[in-house]
Amino acid sequence: MSADRSAADRLRLLSLGLVTLALTACSGQEAGPTPHGGGGQATTPDALAVKLRALNTDECWRTPVQQAPQGCAKYVNELGSTVGMIREQPGFTAQADGLAKEVADYHAAHCETVPAPGDPCSRTLTDIAATLTATRDKLDTQVTSR
Repeated sequence: MSADRSAADRLRLLSLGLVTLALTACSGQEAGPTPHGGGGQATTPDALAVKLRALNTDECWRTPVQQAPQGCAKYVNELGSTVGMIREQPGFTAQADGLAKEVADYHAAHCETVPAPGDPCSRTLTDIAATLTATRDKLDTQVTSR
């Protein structure tokens, strides 16, 4: 019986050592140098135009009425982080405010859980698409006129 107990003690000790090693590896100290610079979003009109063109390829923008609202959650969350970029452009406060309201409306209606097209979520996605189209068009005229 003492041989079984000795083996069990060694197994416990080995398990404890592995857990300690794993916790030490997760101590919050990352390997490698700390990156410097490039910490924020690009906020130039050109960078925003590129971002809006990329978002324009999403089906949630192109055909919002046909989309299952829950399938547009990632897209809408990305737009939430785009509001700040839009707001930083001179003359785009109204567009930023409109988009922020529409993103809030999407979340208030819990559209991220709605599995099929229908109102109010399809209407909200359509409003988002209209605001983005107007923002993109206004931005494109500013970028190309420089």
